[in-house]
Amino acid sequence: MTTAVLPAPARRRDRPFWLLARTEGLLFLRSAGSVLWTALLPVVAVVVLGIVPGTRHASRSFGGLSPLEVYVPILMMYVFLMAAVLTGYRERGVLRRLSTTPVPPSRLLGAQALIYLGLGIVVDAVILVIATAFGARSPHQFAGFVLSLLLVAAATMGIGMLITAVAPTEKTANAIGLAAFFPLMFFAGLWIPRASMDSVLRTISDYSPLGAGVRALQASTDGHWPPAAALLVLAGYAIVCGAAAARLFRWE
Repeated sequence: MTTAVLPAPARRRDRPFWLLARTEGLLFLRSAGSVLWTALLPVVAVVVLGIVPGTRHASRSFGGLSPLEVYVPILMMYVFLMAAVLTGYRERGVLRRLSTTPVPPSRLLGAQALIYLGLGIVVDAVILVIATAFGARSPHQFAGFVLSLLLVAAATMGIGMLITAVAPTEKTANAIGLAAFFPLMFFAGLWIPRASMDSVLRTISDYSPLGAGVRALQASTDGHWPPAAALLVLAGYAIVCGAAAARLFRWE
């Protein structure tokens, strides 16, 4: 009498995406520069802002908010904007080797997005706790605040993934990233607070991903549900850039 032997469950085969995400996460952690610039810089910046007494008081030039309250959402979005691109893999031939496997581009890009989303959530939670400890207001509309931040993450990572998809080399990606970074941070209010912008700059800011993000996050902090227009702008960037990244990605 023989006993039928059933095949063992293919546990690894059922989780290819999570295995890829784990590998990408380990590679990210080995890059000290990426961790430093993405995680530590905004945390140090909010500590410095909180220590200076003058930044904790409301100012008319900042729209009735304190400089600390103005810059907290900008620093929280900076974490996602600094998401690294994959073009360094092209220089080392990693993408060429991956192209011979069944791994689709969407899975590779998705694994990278998941890593930076997780990192951004942790760092932003730390920033928010530190800012609140220094006297900044906590979000009164917490659900709207979280939704806005997730859409900011989706929009900025969509932009980063699009750069990854089209840049042929690491140098090209860095050039494109810098060209996008400074205008995005400008319209977020890093150099000129949105409250001090004229009507033209404010309108452009409202339709930029970080400008819409600041608008949504500040409305949530004030206790209001984020404006629908700001949420739609963020969702639009996330969908369009994410779809374009998956469509235009090339292994070589």
